[in-house]
Amino acid sequence: MARVPFRCAASSGGSGSRPPSGNGGWKQQQIRPRAASKPSPYRNQYQNAQNAQSAGGPGGRGGGSYGGGSARKPSGASQQLVGDFQQRGAGNRRQQGGGRPVAVPVRDMLLEAGINLSQYGPGTQRTSCPKCLGGTDKEKSLSVTIKEDGEFVYHCFRGSCGFRGGSGNFAGSSSSPKSKQGGLPDQNLVPLRGSKKDSYAVPRPKFLPVLPPQVLHFFTKRGISKETLDRSKVQAEWTMCPQKGHNALAVAFPYYENGELVNIKYRLADEKVFWQVKGAKKVLFGLDDIVNESTIIIVEGECDKLALQQAGFSNCVSVPDGAPSKVSENGVPASAEEDKKFSYIWNCRTQLDYASRILIGTDSDEPGQALGEELARRLGKERCWSLKWPEGCKDANDTLQRHGVAGMQAVLDAPEAFPIRGLFDFKMFQDDILSYYGLKDADERRGVSTGWSNVDECYRVVPGELTIVTGVPNSGKSEWIDALLYNIATNSGWCFALCSMEKKVREHGRQLLEKHVGKPFFDAPYARGEKRMSQEEVEAGLEWLSERFFLIRHEDEMLPNIDWILDIGKAAVMRYGIRGLVIDPYNELDHQRPDSRSETEYVSQMLTKIKRFAQHYDCHVWFVAHPKQLQNWKGEAPDLYDISGSAHFINKADNGLVIHRSRDTSDPASMRAAQIFVRKVRNKAAGHIGDCTLYYDRRSGRYVMEDPGED
Repeated sequence: MARVPFRCAASSGGSGSRPPSGNGGWKQQQIRPRAASKPSPYRNQYQNAQNAQSAGGPGGRGGGSYGGGSARKPSGASQQLVGDFQQRGAGNRRQQGGGRPVAVPVRDMLLEAGINLSQYGPGTQRTSCPKCLGGTDKEKSLSVTIKEDGEFVYHCFRGSCGFRGGSGNFAGSSSSPKSKQGGLPDQNLVPLRGSKKDSYAVPRPKFLPVLPPQVLHFFTKRGISKETLDRSKVQAEWTMCPQKGHNALAVAFPYYENGELVNIKYRLADEKVFWQVKGAKKVLFGLDDIVNESTIIIVEGECDKLALQQAGFSNCVSVPDGAPSKVSENGVPASAEEDKKFSYIWNCRTQLDYASRILIGTDSDEPGQALGEELARRLGKERCWSLKWPEGCKDANDTLQRHGVAGMQAVLDAPEAFPIRGLFDFKMFQDDILSYYGLKDADERRGVSTGWSNVDECYRVVPGELTIVTGVPNSGKSEWIDALLYNIATNSGWCFALCSMEKKVREHGRQLLEKHVGKPFFDAPYARGEKRMSQEEVEAGLEWLSERFFLIRHEDEMLPNIDWILDIGKAAVMRYGIRGLVIDPYNELDHQRPDSRSETEYVSQMLTKIKRFAQHYDCHVWFVAHPKQLQNWKGEAPDLYDISGSAHFINKADNGLVIHRSRDTSDPASMRAAQIFVRKVRNKAAGHIGDCTLYYDRRSGRYVMEDPGED
C-alpha cells in the first residue's frame, strides 16, 4: 500500500493524515486551520524591559531581557564585575528591579541552554550537544564560539539535530525553531538595531475594512472561500499601482514572519498585474504555517497556496516572485547575498531546514518546471519530491477547480522523487530490463561466441565485463587471447585495442596474420613443410587487421600506467568503436603506488577503474596477470588465488580463466593440448565453472577442438 502524505476530508478543517516529525512513520492526524500566531512568551518580558528603560531606568538600548542592543559602560564596582570576562558582553544583559540592567555571565547563559564547557574564555570549543547527545557515537558535535566581547554562538553539526543559538550580533544568523527545543529564548536571538537584518522597508498598508464583492468574486470563481481568505489574512486596498501610475483596487496578499507583517504582494482585482512593497523583506507566503512542520508543500503562486489550504492542507507556502526566466548560471548557484531572486530561501532557511520532506508543486509549464528543479537543487534533492498536476491542469488552483479535494489528494498521494545523480531505482531501467528479457540466444548482450562450442558452454564474452586471465609463463595465455579475438572479430564483427607490452609489433602482427590467413608466416621448422603465405596474402591480411585491431603503445622508455591506458582506450572507443580491450600483462604497468598504500589497496582501486571503463563503454576487458612464483611447482595448473599482488584479481573479476598446457616432452599430443579452466563466471547467463580443451596448431597459430597432429 502506498504511503500518503496527507488525508483530508474538509475544505478548512477536515481530518486526515500526515507524517509526524522525526520517526518516518505515518499515522492518522487531524488537520485544522492553524490559529493566529501567538507572540513569544518572552516577548512581553522584553517589551516590559524596554518600557521600564524608556521610563527612566538606566542602560542603553537593547537592555531588555536577553536583549541584543548595546549598554552603557558600567563604572566603579560594576566595572569590576563586568571586567571579569565571564561577566561581560554588551548583548548579554537581563533586567533587575526597576529596569536596571546587570551583566549576565556567559557561563550562566550557556548552562541555561544545557551547554557545559571546560572553560569560558574566547575561542571555539567542541562539546556534547544537550539535544542529541552526539548520537549513537556520542561524538562532540556541538561547536561553541565565544568572542572577546562576550557574545557567543553555538551549532550542532549533526544533520539530524540542528540545535543552535547565540547572543547579540550572532543571533541574526542562529535563530531557529530547533534552538527553542533547549536553546535560549527568542529575545536572545534578536539582532542589534540598525543591523542588515533590520534594513528592510516596513509595509504601511491601509487595508479596506471588508473585502469588496469583486475581490470575493475573484476568489469564489477559483474555489476559494472567505474562511480560507480570513485564515491567511488576505486583504484589499486602494493603492498606487506602479505599472498603471494611478490608484487602483488591489488584492493584498500579506507576508508574515513570526506574526509580523514584513511584505505585501498586490494584484489588481481585474487584471493580472503584480507588485510588492519596494525594499521589503522577501519571504515565503504562508511562512508561519510551516513552522516546526516536518513535511511542507511549496507552490508557485498565492492562489495555489490558498487552493491547497482550501482543500485542507495548511502546511503549504508559495514563493513570492513566481518562476524567473533564468534560475542559475551554468548550473552554479549564486550566493545568498547576490542572488536576489532567491533571497527568500535564505531568509526562510530556518523554517526550511526543519522540514525533512518537501513537496514541490510549481506550475507545469517550462518556467515552472525550471523553478521546481532549482528549488530542489538548492534545498537538497534528497528531501524533495515533485507534484505532478493532472493533465490539462497547470497548477494547484486549476486542480482544485477541475478535480476538487479528491483530485488534490490524488496528486499529493503520488509525488515523484527528484532524480539524484548516481541514485536510481529499477523502474528507471525498465525498458532495458524488458529488452534484456526478450533477447535471443544469439544476442551479444548474452555473450558472443568464442568460436569454440566446447568453450561456449562454460564461457561467453559479454560486453561490459572484466575477464582476468592467468597461467604460468609460456603456457600460451597471450596466444590464446589473440585466437579468441580473431574468432570474435571474424564471427561477430568486433574490433579491439591491444596493449600487449611484452610483444614486439612485428611479432604480434605475424601471429595475427597466421591466424587470419591460416598459413605459416615463415618457411621455418614449425611450418612442417607447409608453404608460407604470399606477400599478397600478407598485404591483404594487414588491410583486414588494420580495420579490426588497434595497438596501444607507449612510445618512450617509460612504462604506461593504468590511467594512461584507459584514456587511450576511451579514445579508441570514440574513434574506432572498439568492443574489447586487452591489457597484457599486469606486471609491465607502471604502478604509481604511494608508500602509504598497500598493494592490495592499489590493486582494488586499479580494478575498479578498469571495471568502470568496461561498464561505461560497454567494452569487454581482458587483463592478463601472472601467478606469483610457485614453490616446489610440479607442473600443475595454478589457481586464480595464486595471482601475484592481491586476491582482488579474482574478487573483482566478472570472469576468471586459467590457461595451462603440459610440459611433458615425452607426450607431444599433451603438449599441443591447451586446457582452459573457467574458474569464475559471475553472470550465469554467460557460462559456468568448468574445464575444456583446445589444441594448438603450430602451423597456423590457431586453436582447434580436434588434435591436428604433427606431420
